[in-house]
Amino acid sequence: MKKLITICAVAATIAAGTYIVANKFVEDKPDGKVKIGYMTTLSGGAGIIGKQMQNAVNLAMQHKGGKLGGMDAEIIYADDQRKPDIAKQLANRLLKSDRVDIVAGVIWSNLLMAIHKPVTRAGNLLISSNAGPSPIAGDKCHENFFSMSWQNDQTPEGMGKHMQDAGIKSVYLMAPNYQAGKDMLAGFKRYYKGTIKGEVYTKLGQSDFQAELSALRAAGADATMIFQPGGMGINFVKQWKQAGMDSVSKLYTVFSVDGVSLPALKDAAIGILGTQTWSPDLDNAINKKFVADYKAKFGAYPSFYAAQAYDTILAIDHAIAKSGSKDTAKMRTVLAAGNIPTTRGNLKMNTNQFPIQNIYLREAVKDADGVVTTKVTGTVFTDHADSYASQCKF
Repeated sequence: MKKLITICAVAATIAAGTYIVANKFVEDKPDGKVKIGYMTTLSGGAGIIGKQMQNAVNLAMQHKGGKLGGMDAEIIYADDQRKPDIAKQLANRLLKSDRVDIVAGVIWSNLLMAIHKPVTRAGNLLISSNAGPSPIAGDKCHENFFSMSWQNDQTPEGMGKHMQDAGIKSVYLMAPNYQAGKDMLAGFKRYYKGTIKGEVYTKLGQSDFQAELSALRAAGADATMIFQPGGMGINFVKQWKQAGMDSVSKLYTVFSVDGVSLPALKDAAIGILGTQTWSPDLDNAINKKFVADYKAKFGAYPSFYAAQAYDTILAIDHAIAKSGSKDTAKMRTVLAAGNIPTTRGNLKMNTNQFPIQNIYLREAVKDADGVVTTKVTGTVFTDHADSYASQCKF
């Protein structure tokens, strides 16, 4: 008989308030189990993102009947609190105390950089559900790392190409001051060749953008392109609208207007364009089931964070099923070959083990029920590879 056991424990040896939650999908016989340490941000302002990812992982496990590749599975959730030092300590705990087979998840690029070496050099697979920093895609790559999301530059490269093709003459750029923010703007500038009127790096977690909006207004750019994920995007767009900035500059986004921010932004987001590798309206069987079941269970559209978390579990299931093992080398061989079933279709893998995939232009719209979501309005890139794979040598 199969049963779901939820365990909550305080990891007192790490830091007060840090906790690990284990969802054990097990048979009464605990033999032949695969253990996955899933690290994400479950507390603080960014917890809204991590909870969507956790929801999606649990949904994937339900869809798989509590097994991955035929093996009983245990998911151990670790709350990184969006702090690199906590993430590193949690990774060590997952490896040494919990003895997980795979570490997965991770929203933030600076946190992924902190745990990359400890996990991969321990001989475990590290699978990112979101963060895709350029060093790990390039000369700091490792054969035990896989991305089930994108390399940071890829999505803004799509926005840069779209805005270049649209003939936009000048743009003002804004992103948080950390690895992903720098990668995002670098990717945008790789394809956009117009005038950059300003390039501003804000504080990670910033909530008040009044000073930046004043400077933006004075810059006189035709368009503004931002990367402000999660709550930062909610605050920025609301303040943009309150300041009447639509009459000053046209707003474009990456990772800022999505399933995390839309429930808060509602009509304020209508018409805003962004680029993404996934959308709730992608027409394939896996995505349709994922979106329908997520909405039915949680009462809202999933975000791309949730989709990528779901895809991470599908990838692990695929790796174990095809290899017949939870051995790192055997699973690695399967994942490196690509053809991984996901909400984005069967995913190809580049030589640095980041996806080769489409980049879509999406617009915030209302669905038939009046709920604000996004829909694909075009494909900017088909089978788009990242710009760092040639630097990766295993």
